Amino acid sequence: MTLASIVWDVDPILVHLGSLEIRWYGLMWGLGFMIAYEMVSRLFRKENYPEDWADKLFIYSILSTIIGARLGHCLFYEWDFYGAHPIEILKVWKGGLASHGGVFAIILTLVYYSKKVTHKSVWWLFDRMIPAVAVVCACIRFGNLMNSEIFGFPTDMPWGFQFVNSREWQALYNRNGEALACHPTQIYEMLYCITAFIVAKVMYVRFHLQSRIGLITGVSLLIFFGTRFALEFMKNPQVAEEVGMTFNIGQWLSVPLILLGIYLIATSKTRNEAF
Repeated sequence: MTLASIVWDVDPILVHLGSLEIRWYGLMWGLGFMIAYEMVSRLFRKENYPEDWADKLFIYSILSTIIGARLGHCLFYEWDFYGAHPIEILKVWKGGLASHGGVFAIILTLVYYSKKVTHKSVWWLFDRMIPAVAVVCACIRFGNLMNSEIFGFPTDMPWGFQFVNSREWQALYNRNGEALACHPTQIYEMLYCITAFIVAKVMYVRFHLQSRIGLITGVSLLIFFGTRFALEFMKNPQVAEEVGMTFNIGQWLSVPLILLGIYLIATSKTRNEAF
């Protein structure tokens, strides 16, 4: 670490066991879902709902998130390649997950779950899930940091990172004997996840605003995707098609979720708990 920047030289592989590798990224995905399951399970028990609700919700959530995130990356970011090589879509271990795809998929999936299991509004369910969702998102962004991926443009701020294990950073920002530090946007995104967690918990526990169905979810969507929209201005393009775009793909995908958040806030006083 120097005054000007932080040299980030972390091995993305936590443990080497012969040919088996345990990577930070995969570990953080698993840890996030385990914590989220425990949080929602305790909440359902506290509110005297059936014990198996959390088990079913865990299965629905993890499958829809992974499948949606993978399809989102393939469809939104690199369809030219995956459309020509559809079998590659199945190779999740090669990387390529888009958070927006996971969000769209989990909303659609939990609409079905709510009708089949809880018989309540999907926003009733999301109001209770948001803190757990924030934990999962924070864990995933920590995994991105350990992978030295999805970082920002160069910065003179003292907390800039030199991502020395990143091929992208080496190609773009370590040339001609000059190493440039970049915005650690993974940490910025972890911070807005923590903010969403705190705000949702305070709204639920201190002010009991879960009685206004969809309000907690709406406020959280604005925190997640309003901040995400702003942060995209300082992030490197994820694919070549984004170079030169005024608003990148991530920003365009954030817009409907921001609008959904505004809608949920505006209509929360009149929404019923049931469908």
